[in-house]
Amino acid sequence: MIDVALEQVSKEFGKVKGVQNVDVRIKPGEFFTFLGPSGCGKTTTLRMIAGFYYPSAGRIVFGHEDVTVLPPNKRNTGMVFQNYALFPHLTVFENVAFGLEVRKKSKLEIAEKVERALRQVHLGDFAHRRIDQLSGGQQQRVALARALVIEPKILLLDEPLSNLDAKLREETRLEIKRLQIELGITTIYVTHDQAEAMSMSDRIMVMHGGVVQQIGTPEEVYHHPVNRFVASFIGESNLWEGVIEEIRGEEVNVRVAPGLVLTALARNCSPNTTLTVGTKITLSIRPESVREALPEEQLRTNAVIGKVMISEFTGISVNYLLQVQGLSLKAMFVNHKTHVQQRGDELSIYIPKESVYLLG
Repeated sequence: MIDVALEQVSKEFGKVKGVQNVDVRIKPGEFFTFLGPSGCGKTTTLRMIAGFYYPSAGRIVFGHEDVTVLPPNKRNTGMVFQNYALFPHLTVFENVAFGLEVRKKSKLEIAEKVERALRQVHLGDFAHRRIDQLSGGQQQRVALARALVIEPKILLLDEPLSNLDAKLREETRLEIKRLQIELGITTIYVTHDQAEAMSMSDRIMVMHGGVVQQIGTPEEVYHHPVNRFVASFIGESNLWEGVIEEIRGEEVNVRVAPGLVLTALARNCSPNTTLTVGTKITLSIRPESVREALPEEQLRTNAVIGKVMISEFTGISVNYLLQVQGLSLKAMFVNHKTHVQQRGDELSIYIPKESVYLLG
């Protein structure tokens, strides 16, 4: 296992800044994900690690080796591309063997390693199939086997599941994670899909506009976003603007609408947030933290009446879009065979102060 360090790495394409000052150390054996919308710089960063792009500034280090300007074939990384980049005229065996043949391994060693790699991805019986005889999920596993067969120090995956349907994506996601744990290989994964990032990663680097917004565990970036972008991009969040009206010990009262004040806890705030009376602030409220008010909660602070605008029954949950004094509020109630409210109905809801997050 090996660590990967990016030290103030930037990449410019002419006058366009693709990536700016990425500074991160990826631990040995870690599953680390670059997450962000299209054009945020995540694939550019991955390609610099692979050696397909050289940084305009900064260093890339594998272990103790500076690989900043080392060509791709000297880095010993395995890459899985978004479109798989398989050779359609070759068999499964020949595709997986390609990297070993380029390295001039013996036929016996090639046969042994390809067979082992195909077993790892559950394609042991498909060695002599043509690529066009495989499903999308099988092709994806061939690409994964081809990356693993050369026994790379680092596995790089660029949006590898984006071409698969939802069910197959979930199955393959579990397969990739199983392999990564089994092999203990340092893995860097690129995706725009929050669910993939949250379920697979040890840590996530959220990017936007070529700039790193936050690095942390899935729990950290979900429950403690550092800014409005992270709060809105990672999962669903209600973002309400308000003004701090009163601070009493640990409690912060924020007016978000005429006649509507919500209470939050001072400790639940993003870094460098200023908590003073009269300051404008953003409240982040996750839909799953909103709940139907119990009778004893209906007169408390943070209890409000919401009018149902849209209701969705998913089987697992009931999702509502509510109107609360002119503000939109998304709420998700885990389904316990409760009655589903319909458009126009009123709901008495409660927002626990512990679940209100303050963004400066």
